[in-house]
Amino acid sequence: MERFAVLLLNMGGPDSLDAVEPFLFNLFSDHDIIEIPRPIQKPIAFFISKFRAKKTRHYYELMGGKSPQREQTEIQAKALQKLLPENFTVKVAMRYWKPFIEEAVKEALQEGAKGFILLPMYPQYSKTTTGSSFNEFDRVYKRLGLNLPVVKIKSYHNHPLYIKAMVENILSSVKRPEEYFFLFTAHSLPVKVIERGDPYKDQTEETVRLIMEHFPKVEYALGYQSKVGPTKWLKPETEELLKELINSGRKRIVLIPVSFTCEHSETLYELDHLYHNMARELGVEEFIRVPTLKDHPTYIELLKELTLSAFQELERQLSDLAYTQSKS
Repeated sequence: MERFAVLLLNMGGPDSLDAVEPFLFNLFSDHDIIEIPRPIQKPIAFFISKFRAKKTRHYYELMGGKSPQREQTEIQAKALQKLLPENFTVKVAMRYWKPFIEEAVKEALQEGAKGFILLPMYPQYSKTTTGSSFNEFDRVYKRLGLNLPVVKIKSYHNHPLYIKAMVENILSSVKRPEEYFFLFTAHSLPVKVIERGDPYKDQTEETVRLIMEHFPKVEYALGYQSKVGPTKWLKPETEELLKELINSGRKRIVLIPVSFTCEHSETLYELDHLYHNMARELGVEEFIRVPTLKDHPTYIELLKELTLSAFQELERQLSDLAYTQSKS
């Protein structure tokens, strides 16, 4: 029986405090994220990771000594595996820390994989996230000399099951939504990335709009977080929005991460530590942070549907490849 690999693509995070610095080096070495001239990218990444390691290490100390992203993505993989036919093998493939994309590809090949479906854990597409993982997979594919079919799922930001999962997740945390202000937060991007045609901002706004169709009586806003460096990034910033909302008299706020499907430093440190403490100091009466989707049943059902739909394209590629080989 032919087997096919589903790679769950995610960012990855340090699995120990000692891993913080090399994780940062891998992150800042990625030209898809930080466009430093290639000849000097790694030396500068080395300097930045050294400079930022102590501060970032403190974040992870507050989070329990590591990122939970690997474990949570592995739980997602196991949940998806249970819903798929037995000829599928689901692998976790991280961009900046273990298990790396190359590790996942080699493991799948050892198990006899005859094709790959790339399934990002990023609902909205950006060249800095999904695009970067695709590019790394392509480099691994070329380096290993593979000639197997590959289907890449670019985004699912407006898929009905994704919206349904988000709505259900919000309602599990908020019993009377009309009594709160919904503040959505997404990871920010440099404005120049968007100006070059990256769809991330538009897709994120569409996600929020579709979610809010289920909450017509609720006021809401969207902010962006996790800015790095001096360049111009997307606005409004979540932190500034939160301050403005509380200072204007909003005392009951629900904070909803919209571009994250697992917990990591941007949620556990920025949202739960920085923003929560700031809101409390500013006098907020009730501050609810909706968790990320993780292995929410509707989200896993979405991943299954995306996989089976992509498999139809994979079968077409296999048929074309077999035809070409028969003619050669």
